[in-house]
Amino acid sequence: MAKDIGIDLGTANVLIHVKGKGIVLNEPSVVAVDTATNRVLAVGAEAYRMVGRTPSNIKVIQPLKGGVIADFDITEAMLTHFIDRLNVKGLLTKPNILICCPTNITTIEQKAIIEAAEKSGGKNVYLEEEPKVAAVGAGLDIFQPNGNMVIDIGGGTSDIAVLSLGGIVTSSSLKQAGDKLDTDIMNFVKREHKLLIGERTSEQIKKEIGTALEPEKVIGMEIRGRDMVTGLPRTITINSREVYSAMHETLMNIVEQAKEVLETTPPELGADIINTGIVLTGGGSLINGIEELFSSELGVPVFAATEALDSVVLGTGILLENIGKKRNKKDGFFSRLFKSN
Repeated sequence: MAKDIGIDLGTANVLIHVKGKGIVLNEPSVVAVDTATNRVLAVGAEAYRMVGRTPSNIKVIQPLKGGVIADFDITEAMLTHFIDRLNVKGLLTKPNILICCPTNITTIEQKAIIEAAEKSGGKNVYLEEEPKVAAVGAGLDIFQPNGNMVIDIGGGTSDIAVLSLGGIVTSSSLKQAGDKLDTDIMNFVKREHKLLIGERTSEQIKKEIGTALEPEKVIGMEIRGRDMVTGLPRTITINSREVYSAMHETLMNIVEQAKEVLETTPPELGADIINTGIVLTGGGSLINGIEELFSSELGVPVFAATEALDSVVLGTGILLENIGKKRNKKDGFFSRLFKSN
């Protein structure tokens, strides 16, 4: 018998939850392709190790940009590879798939995600909005008549939503998140130090010394790249104050978007949020000082979810348990919760 699966189809990582087993896969959303034959050479972690290190005939592709599918065929190949590896299909049956998407994607983009999941081996494909699923995975009870606010800072998008009675009351999605922060750091190093570095190096800088608040204690980190003047390899030391400066504008853009969402929230729900606080999920919530930055700017308590990186996929696991209820009820909450094809 096929096992139902939940997928967090992220710009940076794909996470998969199998019903009854928990999170069974967490790999980068990367595929390596031989451009001469269009043959897929590696997927996930194996392909990620090739980033910046391939010969001219091998291209390493991120098939998702800004939380949506940029390359349909490569996305399908990636999902098929992951699902086949998990061995979740039955002899004559296919698994139901619950997959997440940003809040403001178009109908065409939604159909592309559903089609990719179907072609990769799904039977019934259900689509849910990412901040709603992240809130469930973070432990919020979004099904009561109370206001909950979640800010999910992923790789390609930052999804912000206020939820009540199992639905999104007001929301926004911004195509500025972890990948944009990496680009900001790369551009800063290029501009200020005349050094070219790759995506992996900039991501490592963000994780190790990145900070959302101007640091009181400056921490240095040695990095290597290619000198723009000589063309030769060079080593420099970058410090946490510089990284703060590089990331500040993008982080403030996310803050401003959160302010706009709060400003359009009904007063009663706004009062609830003051009491319960705002939950941060996604990889961006792990940046040092980000809770304090959002809290001081928004005037509301802000805290990162315990399992911030896994909140979305954990939420799919919880919601998968209720697909059966949805099938058995013509009315009620679960008949409205899932949007299937």
